[in-house]
Amino acid sequence: MRGFVTDSLQRHTMKKLISGNQAIFLGALKAGVGFYAGYPITPASEITHSFANSYVTFVHTEDEISAINMIIGASMAGKKSMTATSGPGYSLMQESIGYAHMTQTPIVIINSQRIGPSTGMPTMSSQGDIMQSRYGTHGDIYPIVFAPNSIEECYKITTEAFNAAEESLSPTTILTDAFISQMSESLDEDVIDIEIKNRKKKKLGEGVGYLTGLLSQNNKLETQDTKYYKKWFNQYKNKIASTAENYNFFEYIENKNSDTLLIAFGSTSRIIPPLKKEFSIFRPIRLFPISRELKDVSKNYKKIVVIEMNDGQYATAVESSLKREVKKINLLGNELKLSEIKKKI
Repeated sequence: MRGFVTDSLQRHTMKKLISGNQAIFLGALKAGVGFYAGYPITPASEITHSFANSYVTFVHTEDEISAINMIIGASMAGKKSMTATSGPGYSLMQESIGYAHMTQTPIVIINSQRIGPSTGMPTMSSQGDIMQSRYGTHGDIYPIVFAPNSIEECYKITTEAFNAAEESLSPTTILTDAFISQMSESLDEDVIDIEIKNRKKKKLGEGVGYLTGLLSQNNKLETQDTKYYKKWFNQYKNKIASTAENYNFFEYIENKNSDTLLIAFGSTSRIIPPLKKEFSIFRPIRLFPISRELKDVSKNYKKIVVIEMNDGQYATAVESSLKREVKKINLLGNELKLSEIKKKI
C-alpha cells in the first residue's frame, strides 16, 4: 500500500479544520506556486478566492480559456503555475492543455467535478470528467491524473502534482469533486513530509525553441517529418511513463477470502471501506497512467467491479487496460449508500 495515512495519536502539533479546496490552496503554497489565474466556478471557487487574498501573483480572468493560457505563459516565464475549475471550464481549456503537452510546459489544473454536461447540476458531485482528463485534447497525449479522497490527500497530492509536472515537463490534473472540495477535516501540515522538486524548465529566451505548438527540432520547424514526430512522441511518452512511476500512489486492501475486487476513487472510495469484510478493495490515487499494480492485483480475482459517479468511464478504461470484462456500478448523489452498492455488486 502506498497511501498517506498518518497515526493521529502521534501528532503533537496544531491541526486546522479546513475544506478540500483550502487544503489544495495550502498544498500549492507548499509546492512553491508563483502564479495563479482563474475564473470562479462552483464547486472550485474557494481555491480562486484563497489565491485572491494571498501573496501569490493572481489574475481574475474573464474566462477559463484566458486562465489556462495565462498559467502556460507564466510557467514559460519561470513560475510554477496553476488554475482551478469545474467541468465546463475544463472543457474550454482542452486545446491549450494540448498546447502545453506539445511545448512541454509544466502546469497544474484542479477540476472539481460536478454533474454535466454543460451547466448540469452545479452543486451536485460527480466523477464525469474521467475520460476528458485522459483524452480531452486532440492528438495523442499521456497525462498524469490524480484523485485524492481526503483533506490530507488534497494537500499532499497538490504538492505531488506540482512535482510530477516539473519532473515530466507536462500538465498534470487533479480530479476532485463537489463532496471532496466542500467537506471539512482536520489537517496538520507539520507531520506531512514532502520533498519539493525545483523547476527544471528553462525560461523563455534561455534556449527554448519555437513555441507555436508546431513540432520543432533545434529551433527549426519539422511539420513534414513524420519520422521525427514518432521519435519526439516516443520520447515524450516514455518520459511521462517513467515520471508517473515516481507518483504511483494507491491503496490496496486485500481480503484473501474474496474472489471479487472493488475499485473506487475519490468520494465513492470513502463509502466502501466497510465492504472490506466481504471484498478486496483497490483505490487508485493516480488514475492515469493506470498502474501496473492494478493490473497485477486484478489477476487474482474472478470479478472486477468499478464503482464511480458516472456512466462507467473509469470502468471502461480499466476494462481496456486489463483486457477483460469489468462490472460497472454507476451512482450519483444520494445513491452513494452501502445498501445500494451491495445490491448492485
